[in-house]
Parts: sequence; C-alpha cells; structure tokens
Amino acid sequence: LAEVSNPSALFLAERSLEVPGAVVVPSLEGSRPILVEIQALVSPTTLALPRRQSMGVDPGRVSILVAVLEKRVGLRMSGQDLFVNVAGGVRLAEPAVDLGVALALASSYLERPVPGDLLIFGEVGLTGEVRAVTQPELRLKEGRKLGFTRALLAKRQKERLGEFEGLELLGVETLGQAIKKVLG
Repeated sequence: LAEVSNPSALFLAERSLEVPGAVVVPSLEGSRPILVEIQALVSPTTLALPRRQSMGVDPGRVSILVAVLEKRVGLRMSGQDLFVNVAGGVRLAEPAVDLGVALALASSYLERPVPGDLLIFGEVGLTGEVRAVTQPELRLKEGRKLGFTRALLAKRQKERLGEFEGLELLGVETLGQAIKKVLG
C-alpha cells in the first residue's frame, strides 16, 4: 500500500476540460475534502422506457434531480436515456453534490460545457432551490489549491462567507438561475 498525498489531483488527472456533461464537485470523505468529476450523458432514446443508470451517485437522488430539472427548469428529459458516473469509482452520498449532478445533466442535455475553472456545490430541494451545505471553507480551499478560480454555491452561503481569497464566488438561489449563469 502506498499513501496518496493528494487524492483530488489523482481523481482529476485525466479530466478533459470543458466537455458537455462534466463538472467538478468538492465532496467530503469524513472531514477531508476531495474534488471529483461527475460525468453525465443525456441522449435521446429509441426505447419505450428510457434507461436511467447511475454509478457513484444514488440512483434515487438522480431521479429526483431529473424530476426537478423537468418540473422547475423545463428541460424535457422524459424521452432521454440518462447516464451518470463519478470518475475514479468514488461513491458520493452527500447532498452537497446535487447541484453538480444537476448541472452535469443539464450541460449534456443542452450540449453546452461547464467552464473548466468552476467548482460546483450545493443541495437542490424539490422546489428547485439551492441550499447551503456543511464545511464550505474546506471545499473552497481544496478547489483553490488545485487551481479553480470560481465556485458556484447557494446565495445565502455566499453571503455568509463574504469574500474568499483566490476564488470568485457565484451565488444562486435556484437551479434555474444556476443553469442560466453557467450555461447561458
């Protein structure tokens, strides 16, 4: 066994910048932040029942986020096959990755890439609101350490944090606002 001094760098080593459907999220493993890439592929289906597959993120959570994207944002995903993967085989269980998963899906659906310098985190509620998460400072420090220059998070959390040296914080109240801000 060999120690991995920087797991975030390991998980992001083979990342392709600015490809539709790919986003980077900071997740906590215990008290340690790690940055991982979430990949989504949304493609029209020829089947009567579209496929929904998720590796590394709870499939029930993905289904909820797809429903929010349909109902609150207006993205028609009912006739689409959806695939979500966390690169590196990591399993993410915290709601802080919701915003990243939703933006990866929207990015793939709209065929618009998420900027490569953007870190994304926040919980998404059933009404489409973006909620604050625990330990934002740890998440932001890890992103800054690996060269990210901007972070998308809940507006209330941004207001509580104020300025964060080395990172431009972009606050949003809803998933719809997040998609407009990031994907145009």
